Amino acid sequence: MSPTKITLVRPTRATLLAMAIVALTLATSQAADLDEQDAVAVPPSQRFDNGRFGAVGQRLHEWNVVVGAGAMYAPKFEGSDEFEVRPIPVISARIGDRIGIDPTGLTVDVLQSNGFTLSVKGGYEMGRSEDDSDHLRGLGDVDAGAAIGGKLSYQVGPAELYASIDKTIGGSEGLVGKLGANVSQRYDRFILSAGASATLADDNHMESYFGVTSEQSARSGLRQYDAGAGLKRFDVEASVTYMATENWLIRGQAGVGFLTGDAADSPIVQDDVQPSAMLMVGYKF
Repeated sequence: MSPTKITLVRPTRATLLAMAIVALTLATSQAADLDEQDAVAVPPSQRFDNGRFGAVGQRLHEWNVVVGAGAMYAPKFEGSDEFEVRPIPVISARIGDRIGIDPTGLTVDVLQSNGFTLSVKGGYEMGRSEDDSDHLRGLGDVDAGAAIGGKLSYQVGPAELYASIDKTIGGSEGLVGKLGANVSQRYDRFILSAGASATLADDNHMESYFGVTSEQSARSGLRQYDAGAGLKRFDVEASVTYMATENWLIRGQAGVGFLTGDAADSPIVQDDVQPSAMLMVGYKF
């Protein structure tokens, strides 16, 4: 009998960063629990000043934390016709009424009025490695970079309309905007959600991910191509979340993106239809 062959999927940089966020959150919680357990044994003069630093010791349930893990089936890169299954740790937290944390970064609501919310956010753009696919060999890497931006949303009943803009510092140095709508409704133990969006990008972003310079063309064999600013893609997605208990949840999500304009015409793009699916199990504190 031949030995069983096991194929391991190399975690992406986004996966590793999400794992770090999970570890940091859990470490903070454990440290807070230890402070509570040791309080009796430590003299009052040496105890932690909860009056000044109480926010650090907030419990996970006060932060509305969800921790989970799952798997995603998605293209190897934007425009790829090859797919891979990769593990995805999931962490999200809502601190108070205005601060949100998830694997993509930090969001702070700076203004809330009559259904409108204006938010600022900070995160990252993961870039792209030519090692992600043989098709990318010779194109070089698109470096990761920090991202800062803002979002304006309007909530009306179960629907949300939004517009966002993000600027990458480093990496592509690109500017990306998104217009979209989401709707979510709960039925007993099920939460049903659906959304649609359009993504626009400037010259820097488009040229970084879809352009091919003369040097890249010589190395990769792809034809030279200039990608200009404009509408990059449309996306639609839907998800079902099942609340198995008060704390445990199971979520399935599927979506499809349609590259358009200069992105769809790029020689880097093998397929302008980009489906994906995800299944995860989470625990809500």
